[in-house]
Amino acid sequence: MTTRTKLVAGNRKMNGALADLAGLDAITSYFSANGKKPAETVICPPSLYLQGFVQKKSFFKIGAQNCHHEEKGAFTGDISAGMIKEIGADYVIVGHSERRGAYHEDNATVAQKASAALRAGLTPIVCVGESEAIYQKTESVAFVTAQILASLPAEFDGKNCAVAYEPIWAIGTGRTPTEEEIAGMSGAIRQAVSAERGADKAAALRILYGGSVSDKNAAIIARLPDTDGVLVGGACLKPESFIPIIEAFSF
Repeated sequence: MTTRTKLVAGNRKMNGALADLAGLDAITSYFSANGKKPAETVICPPSLYLQGFVQKKSFFKIGAQNCHHEEKGAFTGDISAGMIKEIGADYVIVGHSERRGAYHEDNATVAQKASAALRAGLTPIVCVGESEAIYQKTESVAFVTAQILASLPAEFDGKNCAVAYEPIWAIGTGRTPTEEEIAGMSGAIRQAVSAERGADKAAALRILYGGSVSDKNAAIIARLPDTDGVLVGGACLKPESFIPIIEAFSF
């Protein structure tokens, strides 16, 4: 039986300032003092602040919010996976719905970015999720499983990527799917990956839930089958709300 390490990732999006670095000390101090082993934790700040956050690493790791699929070139404003790795980060988010929507990134592009991340030595967190319209038509499972199968890189081996299911209609809205819907989607993703990429790879894959995750619902999500962690948005910005989420997946 495969044992998957729990993963809590905080996507700070375009929020924060250098002053927020002090909050990382509060998170480190809390877990140092209480003796509980925290879940694997990744904090993803805006790229401008990556170096400062890397210098504050303790038990947690640092990730970027996006990368380009090419190693270098005339891509003004972009950063490569190699640059992210060189600065000391460990993870990168690819295919977030805000990138897919606002920047028209399709599944093929997301797979290319995930592949670039792996070549650079980063772990990609591949995001998938359906719109309100698809959810209302009860076509979520078919849409999301097709999306993830087309977004995983060729180099995927189960352990070298994570998947984050974030229903678009739940992000930042305070709405969340039911416990049954979250567990059902995690199970459907694992089953689809098993059928296409192999049972061993599917068993090793960590599947996260994201979308209005908070200190109020994290413990409930942590108990759900096939759900190995969370991708947190606004609640990761303050230690007082992020610490209980990390703790919910800790042991």
